[in-house]
Amino acid sequence: MRFWASASALTRRCSGRFPKRALFFLFLASTFASAQTTQKPATKKTTARRVNELTLAGLRPGKDNLARAAELNKRFGNRKELPGGQTAWFDACRDSSLTVDSDKEKRIQVIRVGFYCCSTVDCEGPPGPWKTGRGLRVGDAAAKVAQLYGEPDSRSPSTKDGQPLELWYYAFDWAGPDVPQVMEVLCTKEKDGQPGRVVEITLAAPSL
Repeated sequence: MRFWASASALTRRCSGRFPKRALFFLFLASTFASAQTTQKPATKKTTARRVNELTLAGLRPGKDNLARAAELNKRFGNRKELPGGQTAWFDACRDSSLTVDSDKEKRIQVIRVGFYCCSTVDCEGPPGPWKTGRGLRVGDAAAKVAQLYGEPDSRSPSTKDGQPLELWYYAFDWAGPDVPQVMEVLCTKEKDGQPGRVVEITLAAPSL
């Protein structure tokens, strides 16, 4: 603080020939000191937006039952009863299948939409109704998965019917126990400049 004391004294002792110059230099010194002591405001950290999913093929696992699934999919004919408490419908026009796992009370626990091979029916028409609540369908580009849901909790190699795939795993337990807990998306890998594609989507009430 001796500098400031000297500056003040200099101003008081200054002769009439230099009062404006002395005050000018004193103003510059005080401005510089204020700039040195001013701190930048702390930058707030941004939190990535988290997105979960509630439905697949118009059904909500853990909430809807087989009767509702049958009503929504009656256009695809009679349901097929499979081993292990599974029920399936097949869309021959689009080579796709819908499979649900239900408990003893006929409440749906797991919903799965995927390709099956190979139908001999060739149809034209709009996309099928089997999609997630946010609009993801089998056949969509893998990049659309990240656009809708962000980066997955994990990606890992997988195979199905001998085809090398990549499994995108999303955990939704952070959204609470009353929503589906897991979504898994199987995608083909990018190859020869062609983007990867979604080949199967699974949405489950319990952890898989």
